[in-house]
Amino acid sequence: MDIPLSTIAVVGLGTMGTGIAEVLVLAGREVVGIDVSEAAGHQAADSLAASTARAVARGRITERERADALARFRAFHDLGAAAGAELVIEVVPETYEIKQQVFRELDAVVSPTAILATGTNALSVTRLAAESRHPERVLGLHFFNPAPAMKLVEVVSSVLTAPLAVEAVTALARELGKEPVAVGDRPGFVADGLLFGYLNQAAAMYEAHYASREDIDAAMRLGCGLPMGPLALLDLIGIDTARTVLEAMYTASHDRLHAPAPILGQLSEAGLTGRKAGRGFYTYAAPGGQDVVPDALTPVAGGAAAGTGRPVSSVGVAGSGTMASGIAEVFAKAGFAVVLAARGQEKADLAKGRIAKSLERSVSRGRLTAGARDETLARITPAGSLDAFAEVDLAVEAVAEDLEVKRQLFAALDKVCRPGAVLATTTSSLPVIAVARATSRPQDVVGMHFFNPAPAMKLVEVVRTVLTSDDAHATVRALCAAVRKHPVDCGDRAGFIVNALLFPYLNNAVKMVEEHYASLDDIDAAMKLGGGYPMGPFELLDVVGLDVSLAIEKVLHREFRDPGLAPAPLLEHLVAAGCLGRKTGRGFREYARR
Repeated sequence: MDIPLSTIAVVGLGTMGTGIAEVLVLAGREVVGIDVSEAAGHQAADSLAASTARAVARGRITERERADALARFRAFHDLGAAAGAELVIEVVPETYEIKQQVFRELDAVVSPTAILATGTNALSVTRLAAESRHPERVLGLHFFNPAPAMKLVEVVSSVLTAPLAVEAVTALARELGKEPVAVGDRPGFVADGLLFGYLNQAAAMYEAHYASREDIDAAMRLGCGLPMGPLALLDLIGIDTARTVLEAMYTASHDRLHAPAPILGQLSEAGLTGRKAGRGFYTYAAPGGQDVVPDALTPVAGGAAAGTGRPVSSVGVAGSGTMASGIAEVFAKAGFAVVLAARGQEKADLAKGRIAKSLERSVSRGRLTAGARDETLARITPAGSLDAFAEVDLAVEAVAEDLEVKRQLFAALDKVCRPGAVLATTTSSLPVIAVARATSRPQDVVGMHFFNPAPAMKLVEVVRTVLTSDDAHATVRALCAAVRKHPVDCGDRAGFIVNALLFPYLNNAVKMVEEHYASLDDIDAAMKLGGGYPMGPFELLDVVGLDVSLAIEKVLHREFRDPGLAPAPLLEHLVAAGCLGRKTGRGFREYARR
């Protein structure tokens, strides 16, 4: 099966098919575009003309290269046109019936040595191959949208696929400038297998009225550095498409995390399938457009928090670690008088010294003037005892993520802080109400979850318990604006928004490795190249710390009682072995000791 793959047929000339055709013609391949709709063929040709014209305008190709590329594309509306192709890539609608019909017809048309590739991201490649007279030549070739821009291509083998066919398309993917990842045949493969579970959980979170669509999307963009929030991404993918992928994943896994959230079915049945319909989770200016327009669910500016906030001019920060120092720096930069209290004056002085170094780095990089540095440091008073919080308007704890430690600290704050002071916890996973109940004023207690590093990260999750007062909640939201952070509201349940969506995704990545489905490197590459993630899941786990990750996953599992949230045994074993990530020099990978 030593095939040159110089002539390639693309069956289905929608957005994906046209994008694949563009990649191929620019790489010098002859492309036969086939679609049952003659109009689709004309539209594909027009789209290629427009996109290559933009490439010329941006200096990526010459006018001659553009003309040659366009000459290599021919559109037809009959599968018979694929007769001379050495490779056929189908990207027709995501149903077995349509795809199987295409494969049956291609069997009668193409050479017995031609490779047949399906672009499916949800259906079984093995089941499709079984319909072919030559199942050994059938494989999956999953491009990501938009195909010209996205580097990842998943090369999917069934148990029937010939190795030479895999080698041929893998070599082709590299020649196209793509990064091929070899995976086995299961719904979702690597990237979508991890991505769609996360998207499904976000939809369920919204459906439960736990947080607004805007807050869920902002939380994942600002808290995780993702290019899009999950609900906006569902609108882009197509809610009906997402539902189809999840149905296929659930059929294979029976994992409740893959059972499509009911809202996906409701929106699909109503024809509210996302951008292509002009409305999904959001409303768009026109079908197929990307500009979001206000609708009945759009929050009113300034109306996010009921009640009037309390005046705050001084802030107490309890703790001496990285997070406490970062939070103190944030408030001091914004003009607040800050008391930084630690267990002993020496630790408090060291924490202020850490802030001084951080500010000095900002000065050296031109982000802060020397005068602003000195003014910021002058606002910070280190203290060796919580007694220094007697007159602060807001007390923020940033101590160890241990419920008993936090309860003891809040009991102390209750005695020290003046009546009316707001008490905030930065916990990322513990119940805020349990901390609040350690005081005689739970109405004044709120969650204020900063992200690390606090000076750089824009997100703050504002966690309101069933006892938090309106004015305490409004105070914290107003403070977030004052320190130039983006607040998102969420209720008091495990993981809040970000960790509740992030850690099940990380846990599922570990399960993929446990099951020998894909390697660490391939999974990390798939999520960075196919999902736009700034870090792969195993890179992130090693940075966060495997012990921290395991603790959060245990909290989620304990709260929601979902078997799919049970920590992966491999994660537990690594923690038990003391392999905690970068901080110990070994986690999922090994690191050079400093």
